[in-house]
Amino acid sequence: MTIDDIDFAQLYRDHMAAAGGRRKPPEEWDRRAAGYADKFCMEPNPYVTQFVGLTPHDDCETLLDVGCGPGVIALALAPRMAEVFGLDYSPAMLARLEANAAAAGLKNVSGILRSWEDDWSDIPACDLVVASRSTAVMDLDAALRKLDAKARRRVCLTGPVGGRYIPPEIFEALGRTPPPPRPAPPDYIYVLNLLYRMGRLPKVGFIANTNQVAEPLDFDQFVRALSFSLGELTGEETRRLKAWRETLPEGQWRFRGGPSHWAFISWET
Repeated sequence: MTIDDIDFAQLYRDHMAAAGGRRKPPEEWDRRAAGYADKFCMEPNPYVTQFVGLTPHDDCETLLDVGCGPGVIALALAPRMAEVFGLDYSPAMLARLEANAAAAGLKNVSGILRSWEDDWSDIPACDLVVASRSTAVMDLDAALRKLDAKARRRVCLTGPVGGRYIPPEIFEALGRTPPPPRPAPPDYIYVLNLLYRMGRLPKVGFIANTNQVAEPLDFDQFVRALSFSLGELTGEETRRLKAWRETLPEGQWRFRGGPSHWAFISWET
């Protein structure tokens, strides 16, 4: 067998399933919209600064930001663009995008309510297409081809380097049995292999994840963060978690997880 015999699209789908990947419903992102806006739209933001700095955009007038959330990347680039479209499947995130654009005095930003799995035939092609930390999808090959098809000049995205981790003591505090060992979720290396099969020549850089060990969270934020990863907690689980948290020094009340770096991947179309 050689590398040419490997179906990376299917391998990714199998890997995602084995790692317990799932498509989160838009309601889960709706519940996080306010917190995301507060956390990521405040200046300075080292991740946003590095993403914009690595993104060639001087020859671009239009931008499509896929999985835009509250608009951190779209709004950072909007003053340099004639027209900006933010695509997301969370209505609350799009509302935040539009509110943030209005607060910044930006009149060239529009929201598009759409998911990765929806029909994109009516979405406008743009000079630049970006997907910042939004490609943890169940079918990566299909997602990359959609990004590529909508970009007149180039695509820039970030994907995780390594996987996420929830310590077993959290499961024990909840009274849940820790899940059996699973492979870490698939990371950026699949993007490179799939782009190679598409005939693209990607460039790769890396952004350090300054939020890998987050700032201490209050209890409600901690519950929301866990619920997003593990599903809604029951009342009993919430009580158990609070009792466990109260045994820890405040400095250890952190939600740890996430990759140590984000891979910044760009290619010309």
